Amino acid sequence: MAKVLVLGGGFAGVEAAIYLRKNDMDVTLVSDRDYFYIYPTSIWIPTGEATMEDVSVPLDKLAMAHGFSLIIDPVAKIEAAQKKITLQSGRVLDGYDYIVVAIGQSKIPYEGIEHTLSICGKPEEAVLLHEKLEALIQKGSGKIAMGFGGNPKDKSAVRGGPAFEVLFNVDTYLKRKGIRDRFELTFFAPMAKPGEKMGEKALVMMDKMFKMTNIHKQVGVKISRFEADGIAFEDGSKIASDLTMFISAGTGHPIIEASDLPLSETGFVVTNEYNEVEGFDGIYAIGDSTALMGPDWKAKQGHVAEVMARNTAYNIFQHSQHIDSRESYKGHLNILCVMDTGNGAAFVYRDDNGGKMIPMPIVGHWMKKGWGWYCRNSKLGKIPRIPGM
Repeated sequence: MAKVLVLGGGFAGVEAAIYLRKNDMDVTLVSDRDYFYIYPTSIWIPTGEATMEDVSVPLDKLAMAHGFSLIIDPVAKIEAAQKKITLQSGRVLDGYDYIVVAIGQSKIPYEGIEHTLSICGKPEEAVLLHEKLEALIQKGSGKIAMGFGGNPKDKSAVRGGPAFEVLFNVDTYLKRKGIRDRFELTFFAPMAKPGEKMGEKALVMMDKMFKMTNIHKQVGVKISRFEADGIAFEDGSKIASDLTMFISAGTGHPIIEASDLPLSETGFVVTNEYNEVEGFDGIYAIGDSTALMGPDWKAKQGHVAEVMARNTAYNIFQHSQHIDSRESYKGHLNILCVMDTGNGAAFVYRDDNGGKMIPMPIVGHWMKKGWGWYCRNSKLGKIPRIPGM
């Protein structure tokens, strides 16, 4: 039985561990936290519609359900050529036939970033967003700014959807409380057309949504720095803000950048379309850790990470059996999400044929709620997995 070490307990790492076990591999998963965090449904934490417990699954329960071993200890060093991993505790892991790198990415730093909170950062930040929002509501009025940044060197590492979702959810939340008119909401981003990966039709619909909800928009000007009372831009303008949520674009993880793995200009692991790190026998990289191949509109999303994970489990099993058969992720690239607004949603899809955004009033919100329930329970093995999900 081949021994596989999976580094990372996010969407990519957990999915890889589950499917490697389905192929009867001896699997050990290493994570820096003891729970799997469902980021897509954490958007409801700031408005109090969900708690951290609602969107977290203990990794020990997943390990027990699927039969993989679990180590909670951050990775400190990767020596890929030697298949040697050193953990923060000093423990050294070696002797594995295969290693799957899925420890995610880091975030591009900004001056004053400590004055912001992110829905795509540490899970605790979502809770702090809730606390600060409630404090503003208690105060009676305020200015709230939410946005995301770009990475010109790798546009696939930009996550804008969650920023839109939290912003629209806050708008809905304040309306339900009957106090929306006391708050100024502003969306900001440094690129001229934030969300353009979704397609031109989606951009037109997003503008309509901003106008309908009276959300201000400032785009196309680079961010200079964040301050305690707002966001300063390179053209000298400033958005005043009592609460700033900002999703910084991704860049290479420092542990990966310090390793001997081949890296892209942005610090992501370079693999082939089968997620193999060429020149390193038995080393694979998946999810946010990788330099994504594909068209200009490509984006790193959870479902793409899971496709990579399932393919890698298959590819490792086939390799261990000396069978020349591999699965590529390139044919599965698309942008897919249900963009929640708190009182509905919009179905967003993009592939080589273009993009579309379909409004789903009321039912869309409950569809995303249902997906969250499905994600948790299917991963725990309590309900069957739907093919492709």
